[in-house]
Amino acid sequence: MTSGSAHGGDGTTTVSVHGLGYVGLPTAALFANNGCTVYGIDTQPDKLETLRTEGADFRESELNDYVDRVLGTDALRLRERPVQSDYHLVCVPTPFDHERGAADLSYVRAAAEGIAPKLRPGDTVIVESTVPPGTTANVVGETLERNGDLLRETFNLAFCPETVLPGSILDELRGNDRIVGGIDGEATAAARDLFADAVDGDIHTAPDAATAEFAKLAQNTHRDANIAIANELAKVARDHGVVPRPAFDLANEHPRVDLLHPGPGVGGHCLPVDPLYLGQHSDHVQLIEHARAVNDGMVEYVQELLGDALGSLAGKRVAVFGLAYKGNVADTRNSPARRFVETLAEPTAKVATDGGESAVDVRVHDPHVTDAAVDLWSESAALAGADALVFMTDHDEFTGLDPEAVVERMDDNVVVDARGLTDESWHEAGLDVRRL
Repeated sequence: MTSGSAHGGDGTTTVSVHGLGYVGLPTAALFANNGCTVYGIDTQPDKLETLRTEGADFRESELNDYVDRVLGTDALRLRERPVQSDYHLVCVPTPFDHERGAADLSYVRAAAEGIAPKLRPGDTVIVESTVPPGTTANVVGETLERNGDLLRETFNLAFCPETVLPGSILDELRGNDRIVGGIDGEATAAARDLFADAVDGDIHTAPDAATAEFAKLAQNTHRDANIAIANELAKVARDHGVVPRPAFDLANEHPRVDLLHPGPGVGGHCLPVDPLYLGQHSDHVQLIEHARAVNDGMVEYVQELLGDALGSLAGKRVAVFGLAYKGNVADTRNSPARRFVETLAEPTAKVATDGGESAVDVRVHDPHVTDAAVDLWSESAALAGADALVFMTDHDEFTGLDPEAVVERMDDNVVVDARGLTDESWHEAGLDVRRL
């Protein structure tokens, strides 16, 4: 692979990846495994030292091997400070600041400030971090000009978002289509050429960077809104005495209807956050905001189902199965299951009784999560003496549970199924199942 600016000493393209986190490190390995000389830039020396001594620590063995294959070699060189490169990829966090109602772009600005003095004419800067429309051209472009010696027209600037899914990061990194949009045609072409040689998916070019930024946000907003309509319909169905999922299956018999399954909300890094970026410079986000409120409110709705089934939460022992935000992964970022547990266990969840206050005894079991901020229990210990079992994550391990064995371990018989894991055999075993 060769670069349009051809600054690699031996003709090899040089790529700096700024931010070696969940996306940045696999991205650095992607280009290092495809013939580039890659510099992995991260301002946290402890992280770099851990990578040098212990290697990658993803919960995907194939991804760990893929990263470790190039770590410590000339193909992937770890650095604390930026270096000159043909390409600079910005893969830093962009958390949403709920107090300001805006994306926190401080990490993006800091990365651009570090890149600026190292830029040469013809170099290309590509933002991969999820950002509000206009960020690449305005925030990043202006920061590069203000902190460097080059005018905008002398270097390339583009946006190319990632779309990886926990549990399938390597497959999606290599196989997914990409959207690329630059501030001009030359920048778009430069970014397209880099990714075209490294990924198997198609490269779709946008007319400009803002369109590419908007497209990424639109993808996740569409998913969030579709989940929200399923969740709202599930609540309406219960108001009419209708069990939601069988009704949805019937509705989906129509060739132009594709209702998703309801659930306890959405989690991960993208869906709970990305739609909010669209409201920074627009007043026309009513449906988007409502979808966010519906999905965020599902945690409270699941707690309502639990309270209705038990009659009272006072002093109850509740087994919560699942802390990750989705099945078969260990990722708890923005997890509705984690929020559910925190809400039940916090002091405000204590229920007044004649004898004072009695806290809910919450026992969490998750076979995938190991670094939770809450105590984790084994399956048998969590169920022992439980008044209720709540399914908050659809791990494969939960689908094989024997309802007869479950009811024998529990003191009461309440099951709240927020993930559609139970069937009629659970009712037949004598369990009072409330399903979303």
